[in-house]
Amino acid sequence: MDPEPRATPDDDTNPLRRLSLDDLRLRTSMKWRTYPDDVLPLWVAEMDVPLAVPVAEAITDAVALGDTGYPAGTAYARALADFARARWDWDGLAVERTAIVPDVMLGIVEVLKLLTGPGDPVVVNCPVYPPFYQFVTHMDRRVVEAPLGAAGRIDFASLERAFRHAAADGGRAAYLLCSPHNPTGTVHDAEELSAVAALADRYGVRVVADEIHAPVVALDAGFVPYLSVPGAENGLSLMSASKAWNLAGLKAALAVAGPAAADELARIPEEVSHGPSHLGIIAHTAALRDGGHWLDAVRAGVDDNRRLLAGLLAERLPGVRYRPAAGTYLAWLDCRPLGLGDDPAAAFLERGRVALSPGTSFGTGGAGHVRLNLATSPELLTEAVRRMAVALT
Repeated sequence: MDPEPRATPDDDTNPLRRLSLDDLRLRTSMKWRTYPDDVLPLWVAEMDVPLAVPVAEAITDAVALGDTGYPAGTAYARALADFARARWDWDGLAVERTAIVPDVMLGIVEVLKLLTGPGDPVVVNCPVYPPFYQFVTHMDRRVVEAPLGAAGRIDFASLERAFRHAAADGGRAAYLLCSPHNPTGTVHDAEELSAVAALADRYGVRVVADEIHAPVVALDAGFVPYLSVPGAENGLSLMSASKAWNLAGLKAALAVAGPAAADELARIPEEVSHGPSHLGIIAHTAALRDGGHWLDAVRAGVDDNRRLLAGLLAERLPGVRYRPAAGTYLAWLDCRPLGLGDDPAAAFLERGRVALSPGTSFGTGGAGHVRLNLATSPELLTEAVRRMAVALT
């Protein structure tokens, strides 16, 4: 099926501009219920958008039919394969080498169980998405950090040291690659990913790529799937429509194996496939097949907000260092020059009543930083920066 259908009128407007603060405060999700109503929440990765029309219609139709049973079939995988072909020029996503999993992080857990054992090392590029630490340690694996370089890109000397350390223990080692990277927004290019594959092969480290933010890149940027580069044949990827279409409450994701990892993926226990929501799979499938125009409107809106944030910070908070990135809808802000200590998010919350994600939770390199969610209206973004500046007075 064509993943780029004709646009509807709703697709032609910026979804980030369509909901007021009063509308958003009616929501009962984590973003809008964790803090009191006087706090402006720009922290967790939920977008301030209405559902894409094709997604809302697919869910409504399923509910009207009472189609709320257990998930089945390959519609989600086929929609993702079509999307990958159209968007990333990648023909290598084979439906038969996929498995539905409850969500990306639980899928990562299941894949790491296939590739590693208790006590084995898992390499991460810090600062990185906090659940990488939480889930990996909870499943009795060891996190080995390979800090990013100063520009927020993979530091291959650091990565090689981590791989060498991980391989020296004699166990089975894995590398949990965040692509695009959260929180920096870095979009790894084909040369970098090929170098990752070569280095992993040299040290016998298995690569597991978290590619949940893959559809959300700048309009002038391109995403390269890890499994599409030479040498990545024994890698595995976790993908989902969750972030790009704001579907975190409709759980579903796909584990995708390279050709040399297909037998391992086939060993995922059958009961794991019961974890995804059937309505979630319907929603994600509709998003990938019919939500392309809506996605591009969001991407354009996030591009605008990156530029807006850079200007606002230059005007109101010139001490904050911000490098607009090509991926995700998250901004990684270096607030160390402000003198707010290791956790500036605490000061912004207490004095400015704006909630941001504290950099300390992202591991080594996160102290003195905050992560800000750009997927909101320009008006709320402007108000957030105003409040952050007030916190310094």
